[in-house]
Amino acid sequence: MPVPLIQVMNLTKTYETPAGPLNVLRGIDLTINPGDLVSLVGPSGAGKTTFLNMLSGIDSPTSGDVVVQGIDIINTPRSKLTRWRGRTFGIIFQFFQLLPTLTVLQNVIAPMDFCDVYKPSERRDKAMALLDRLEIANQAHKTPDMLSGGQQQRVAIARALANDPAIIIGDEPTANLDRMSANIVFEMLAEMSHQGHAVILVTHDREVARDIPRVLEMRDGLIESSTVEAAARRRTQELQALKARSL
Repeated sequence: MPVPLIQVMNLTKTYETPAGPLNVLRGIDLTINPGDLVSLVGPSGAGKTTFLNMLSGIDSPTSGDVVVQGIDIINTPRSKLTRWRGRTFGIIFQFFQLLPTLTVLQNVIAPMDFCDVYKPSERRDKAMALLDRLEIANQAHKTPDMLSGGQQQRVAIARALANDPAIIIGDEPTANLDRMSANIVFEMLAEMSHQGHAVILVTHDREVARDIPRVLEMRDGLIESSTVEAAARRRTQELQALKARSL
């Protein structure tokens, strides 16, 4: 049995509001192993983004445990988590969060500098290789405000992958991309899962989601179902389509 990368046990998150307690996560148990490629789906307000923030230690739960690579991140001082998170997680934020005063290339190099990953002489070449893979190397010396939304998203993805993280989390990573760019990104992330990285994606992109082998369905702060095989799901869709055409 593989050693889990992430173990989540009875995770809850409650916010106090003027109307009373709001239970966003209501007792989640989950194991993520090396090489897992996971889609997290569910309606708006189901708790998906909150859950991702708990996995990476960006936010703290009300109760429960999150263990990542053997580290109890709930009880680890926040000051010690920042660089560890930068080395362990590649986070693709929904709204880019690029540094506006830095060029595209500098944005991708920044995580390497902050976490002291790779030799300084290697960082530029590694950043350019990522940008080239995402077909945006020709924008390397521009600032984010000079790019389209789709281009900024690809830069954000390159930045998330800069430190070769064990775990990649994406909150709608293909939402701002055209189909060809979305396919490039998904193929890259799928390749990384084959290499042993864990990839967890929130996505409403049906073309992407149907090729992800493990699906976690969230509703009302709970994971209702898990481990749906993509091939079986596609076969069901094909049979339904054939049946509809024969009517």
